[in-house]
Amino acid sequence: MSIATRTGDAGTTGLMYNRRVSKCHPRVEAYGSVDELNSALGLARATADHAFVRDNLLAVQKDLVVVMGELATRTDDLARYVKDGFTLVTPELTTKLDVLVREIEAQSISFKGWATPGANMNSAALDVARTACRRAERRACALHEANELHNPEIIIYLNRLSDTLWLLARWVETQLEPRSASPSTTV
Repeated sequence: MSIATRTGDAGTTGLMYNRRVSKCHPRVEAYGSVDELNSALGLARATADHAFVRDNLLAVQKDLVVVMGELATRTDDLARYVKDGFTLVTPELTTKLDVLVREIEAQSISFKGWATPGANMNSAALDVARTACRRAERRACALHEANELHNPEIIIYLNRLSDTLWLLARWVETQLEPRSASPSTTV
């Protein structure tokens, strides 16, 4: 079977369980934004010099598959989705990010105010991923406001992830800068 199925040529795409919707449907916008985030995280992981960053980003990427799967399923199909063995986004996924945030904050990270992205390739890639995460969060909020998001934990997870990515970018900058210099710019 070819990847070019031609089923989307008329401007529709398939959700889980062969549900067809417009390619600009809020659900497609939401899981498509998470897919973009996952790609941005792949770039950040590929540019990372530290195993700490690579390992944590890979774990997040695996969790994003769970987020995308749930977002690609209509709310009236979620019971079937779970019955078929798929996982939903749970507070435990967010808790993993909270643990990572505490681990990063417990280290000596140098930042004041906001940061100007671009101190190095990896921190810049992490900041691009952070902004992609914020877009995905906005898309999930739009889905929620349209009464098509069953699980508000998705919004909480994405919010926490963007904070985590900001901290990881600052951690990377701190690792590469002399201890006397601050890698972030005060606004």
